Amino acid sequence: MLEVKGLTRQYGNFVAVDNVEFTIGDREIVGLLGHNGAGKTTIMKMLSAYLEPDQGQILIGGHDLADSAKQVQQTLGYLPESLPIYPELVVADYLDYAAELKGLAGEQKFAEIRRVIQATAIQDRILAPIATLSRGYKQRVGVAQAILGKPKLLILDEPTNGLDPAQTAQMRKLIRTLAGEATVILSTHILQEVEALCDRVLILHGGRLVLNEKLDKLRHSNHLLLVTSLTPDAAERQLLGINGVTHLESLNQQPDQHSGYRYRLTLSDRDSSHLVSARLANTLVNAGADIYQIQPELRDLETLFREVSAAPQLTNINKEELSHAA
Repeated sequence: MLEVKGLTRQYGNFVAVDNVEFTIGDREIVGLLGHNGAGKTTIMKMLSAYLEPDQGQILIGGHDLADSAKQVQQTLGYLPESLPIYPELVVADYLDYAAELKGLAGEQKFAEIRRVIQATAIQDRILAPIATLSRGYKQRVGVAQAILGKPKLLILDEPTNGLDPAQTAQMRKLIRTLAGEATVILSTHILQEVEALCDRVLILHGGRLVLNEKLDKLRHSNHLLLVTSLTPDAAERQLLGINGVTHLESLNQQPDQHSGYRYRLTLSDRDSSHLVSARLANTLVNAGADIYQIQPELRDLETLFREVSAAPQLTNINKEELSHAA
């Protein structure tokens, strides 16, 4: 659906986006993360043809954005962080104007306006001037204009900004529904939102793409957590000799009241955790030890984001490098 090659944008001597490349498939929900100034908004503006890149190429649905900007823009939905809405217009008139800009006309236009009003739950404000709306309602109007025409690529910058918890839950449900027919790029500072919605995450640091990976793979580190009756001295003798185990850390020197000793094992290869788990189980059974728990150690997105941000010199970190950096 979307292919970005060597994307670069400078403001004077400042490089806002530095040779960024990634590909996003159909109906993926991808989170775009980074600290303020990392280049997220600049990338989204270039993807929507609001800004031109200094270098690089953007292909959307096989079309080069530089050659077919108007054609491609009709297949896009874009919610910028600061939506350029017209405060003097009532909501219905604003959506009518936005629909016409997208090339919608006649009954198709009115059907689409009705659809997005219902999808974003703004029925009770359609005749209100935009200037009178709360921050949350303005945000929902922005999402409504973005999804007019059932875009194939939806670019959302902070879509739940200003929404209360109930409205946030409704917005997340809407985004999941939209992803059934569209590719979604979601930029947000709320990491829990990315974990709840996204299939994959792109993390930017200093204008460079430093991580591009599926969330389910990123959550698994190259560590196993083990709870067993085997004492620390015996565990060091028995477990460090297992193929694939490179380090053993004791998490308690005395057994828990209702379980046993807890250990954290570092693996040479994260993807072999199931094989190492089987070897661990065999070793412990042969040693006559009880096994209470063997499981991969999972990390949340906040931990991953902190790890990547602490290593700005790394570019395009792959999954093995990230595992060993943990």
